[in-house]
Amino acid sequence: MPQLVNGVWVKGDIAASEIRNGAFHREPTRFRGWITPGGGPDAEGRPTLPAVAGRYHLYVSYLCPWASRTLIFRVLKGLEGVIGLSAAEPVLGEDGWVYAEDQDAGEGVGPFRHHYRLYTASDPTYTGKVSVPVLWDRQERRIVNNESADIIRILNSAFDGLTGNRLDLYPEPLRPEIDRWNDLVYGNVNNGVYRCGFAKSQASYDEAFDGLFATLDRLEDRLSSSRYLAGEHPTEADWRLFVTLVRFDAAYHGAFKCNLRRIEDYPNLSAYLRELYQWPGIRDTVKLDHIKLGYYTNPAINPTLIVPKGPALDFDRVHDRDRLPGKGIWQRG
Repeated sequence: MPQLVNGVWVKGDIAASEIRNGAFHREPTRFRGWITPGGGPDAEGRPTLPAVAGRYHLYVSYLCPWASRTLIFRVLKGLEGVIGLSAAEPVLGEDGWVYAEDQDAGEGVGPFRHHYRLYTASDPTYTGKVSVPVLWDRQERRIVNNESADIIRILNSAFDGLTGNRLDLYPEPLRPEIDRWNDLVYGNVNNGVYRCGFAKSQASYDEAFDGLFATLDRLEDRLSSSRYLAGEHPTEADWRLFVTLVRFDAAYHGAFKCNLRRIEDYPNLSAYLRELYQWPGIRDTVKLDHIKLGYYTNPAINPTLIVPKGPALDFDRVHDRDRLPGKGIWQRG
């Protein structure tokens, strides 16, 4: 994929750093700033930014599962009126992520349509991958954070004083269990599908494929007796899994060769997926047309660029998850 080199956009397949010995290795994110309610130093003495309505903006793509995590948290935490949103076009071409209309990132940045402008505005000599999501500071005109795992934690707590929203998707009593499931799901499922799709050797593909489906089998078993991954409350672990499950049958099964089974073939996983999709506000964060178009027009995985017309998916079908003990999202006292 193309990327920035010393602040200059370079086209062509130069992001070879993500392929080592035939296997896909995700490049780490670089911007890891934080937002807290008052903007004071965090527990480790590091500076943070204050939570202010209208100051921050999310740049995402409906194609990207990592960006979808942040879309979901923005909805669940009722932040639509606090944090702005811009969504890039689904096709990721030689210009990287591109917006259909001019974007306004604040005074001094100027209108732009190329997502990489956010990176060069933050660091004029930036070298590396240009990804979504980006949490942007319109006041200081720079990227606060481009790591989705961080952004959802920021959204979960930083702005509660502005909205009065007490929902907690990372409650302290459940954190060890949430972290355990996050670790398993990230390596084998969230990133596992990419390790299948972008593998450059049979051995690397086989290893990722086997790990993926072994983990899906384990999740199927867990969800046979537990309504959510960490117990009776939906937490960030469930939404981190959801963004991969909702793309699986439409894209990863075919485009990424993750074709041992569909999610639809797992009774518990498929019902769990439907329950989460039907959660208030969540369906609007899922655009299957963007997902299919984006993945199948990537020449690295589909040289013909033909976008399949199927499969027919119905996430609105009735689910049976009410048979298990379960409550709404945990609320802070």
